[in-house]
Amino acid sequence: MPRAVLIAARRTPVAPRGGALARIDAPELAAHAARACLADAGLAPYDIDELILANALGAGGNPARVAALAAGLPERVGGLTIDRQCTGGLDAILLAAALIESGRATTVLAGGAESFSRRPLRMATDPGGGPPQPYLRPRFSPDLARDPDMPAAADALAIPRATQDVYAADSHRKALAAPPLPEIAPLAGLAADPYARALSPRLLARAKPLSGNITAANTAPEADAAALLLVTTEARARFLGLPCVHIGPSAMLGGNPAQPGLAPVAAIQAVLTEAGVTYEQIDHFELMEAFAAQARATLNATGLPEARTNPQGGALARGHPIGASGAILACRLFHALTAPGGPSVGLAAIAAAGGLGSAALFTRP
Repeated sequence: MPRAVLIAARRTPVAPRGGALARIDAPELAAHAARACLADAGLAPYDIDELILANALGAGGNPARVAALAAGLPERVGGLTIDRQCTGGLDAILLAAALIESGRATTVLAGGAESFSRRPLRMATDPGGGPPQPYLRPRFSPDLARDPDMPAAADALAIPRATQDVYAADSHRKALAAPPLPEIAPLAGLAADPYARALSPRLLARAKPLSGNITAANTAPEADAAALLLVTTEARARFLGLPCVHIGPSAMLGGNPAQPGLAPVAAIQAVLTEAGVTYEQIDHFELMEAFAAQARATLNATGLPEARTNPQGGALARGHPIGASGAILACRLFHALTAPGGPSVGLAAIAAAGGLGSAALFTRP
């Protein structure tokens, strides 16, 4: 059976909603990242068999198809759009790996794209004949009592505000101290993520509450971005003479929809068990930071070593483009693992609305 590997990974900058990327729609963001991946790997558009794209806020249709055509891929590449909310970008990579290892494809572009700035307005029709009613999000559970808004679910984790604020400030500090990230394909005058800033105790104390102890300062900002990765066979990577990263073991699991923040815990444990490794054998962890409370609770529940988690800052300091966020974690790990003298083993983990959790191990051969 072919072994699936990553051979390239690029993303756009992550820009807050209404910022530098606000005039670019999600498929074009994805096309920009796709073209950068092809250039890095020295591949032509006709080398690609499929493009799998996660997107959560779009207007429907098939954004992956639009992105494939915008990137110049041949018309035979149909594009596959998935919606798994925040886990979608990582799940797209794992689906691509499954296509490769089943022999159904040889080279696949996979990841996610999101534009909060250009998200459509959602309206629900009234079956009684009244005017349409606006809504912000779909339901993630048939039981309304188990379908909380995300800030409320994060607040229910009962992490003290002071603890959340310290975590958020540390994420920003690490992002500000990080060197330029080679994963970024500059776009619209941006060559870096512009959001990170020094968070003083006074600024944190003044932050607008969203739900209980959840505030605008300890929540990842809504953002625009795309991240794509090239997945192919290990044999082809060797033939091309490209550095590669092994994918897996991995897990895509459902959990309690009332508490999505803890959903990655089971996925992380499943990956470690299947791989037969411990935290001490993993050099680099990328954990999604939709909320400081969610990230802190996951660290507490799993025992992930904080010193090796999000060493360059996470989404609290960069932004949360929902469908792209999981792919951004994998993108960062690819560049860390292929850097000279870099780590050998990394793990990405992410939670999503509805009680979804995904995790994957990435290893340098």
